[in-house]
Amino acid sequence: METIKHIGVLTGGGDCPGLNSVIRAVTKTAILDYNLDVIGFVDGFRGLVENNYMTLDLKTVSGIAHTGGTILGTTNRDNPFNFYSGGRTGQEPVDESDRAINNLQNLGLDAMVIIGGDGSLHIAHQFGQKGVRLIGVPKTIDNDLMATEVTFGFNTAVNTASDALDRLHTTAESHHRVMILEVMGRYSGWIALNAGISGSADVILIPEIPYRIDSIIKKISQRYRQGKKFSIIVVAEGAFPENGEIVVQNLVPTSHDPIRLGGIGQKVAEEIAGRLKDIEIRVTVLGHLQRGGQPIPYDRILGTKYGAGAVHALMEGQSGVMVSLQGSDITTVPIEEAIKDIRRVPPDDFMIKAARSIGITFGDN
Repeated sequence: METIKHIGVLTGGGDCPGLNSVIRAVTKTAILDYNLDVIGFVDGFRGLVENNYMTLDLKTVSGIAHTGGTILGTTNRDNPFNFYSGGRTGQEPVDESDRAINNLQNLGLDAMVIIGGDGSLHIAHQFGQKGVRLIGVPKTIDNDLMATEVTFGFNTAVNTASDALDRLHTTAESHHRVMILEVMGRYSGWIALNAGISGSADVILIPEIPYRIDSIIKKISQRYRQGKKFSIIVVAEGAFPENGEIVVQNLVPTSHDPIRLGGIGQKVAEEIAGRLKDIEIRVTVLGHLQRGGQPIPYDRILGTKYGAGAVHALMEGQSGVMVSLQGSDITTVPIEEAIKDIRRVPPDDFMIKAARSIGITFGDN
């Protein structure tokens, strides 16, 4: 295998707290440990196709670990294998992967570090099959990637959602209301489950456990009889009722995952209002607040471990793998293992059992 002297890095998919910590760690490890040159592609895979990049050096990445977002920019709509030039949805997509690879070669890049979630790592796997030497870094607030215990960004998102629940609790209790908080997570309930337990929710609805509205009504009514004239409900955006379907907000045809979820919180509110006429209900959709702001220390540290681990893996001769957290160690797994399925909450997970033990209902009993 040829000696690595120049590497590139990009951030793909949605933004996520901790991205800058990874970029910083990749850059500093590459320069300080291996004397490599590093460039970063701007706006994810679009920058790779259009040859839009910036030099990353020690000055560029100084003081960015605590900042949110990504200094490189990102997009979740640009797939080089199915590329829309100019981002217009009315045109036919073309395969620009060879153009991207030519850019890598013309820049003299020996390898890539691709930071992304399920969609971005699918694209990385395709580039790996075309001979590009690369390492993937698992990024998603949803924590739904296989083959790693935790993705960076997840714990910050949980912290944000938990803080929102703390704030909703006081107004719910003061006004004797049912407060519903809709959180992100796509088809997995990790954010809702963790934030719901942390934020003392009474009901948690997740995609892995289809709910029955009768069960939710029963819980609210039971609390009311006990003198607790308010209830807190956390709803994952991918939750759905028994014999029902997920609520789709809109479709983005140019995206790897065109389905945009949203609206389940309002649906649950309307169902409750139809049964409990005298109870006020309010819905808060946390939305992109979960993606923004400073990463908590855990995600800064995890991002640093992932970034350094990615560069070390490259220099050890590895390729086509994703860095993975196993216990306290960073190891590597084949990217194809990480993207073969979505990591969902097991219905028999101990957190589910613990939540039930303290009286939280999941709308299934």
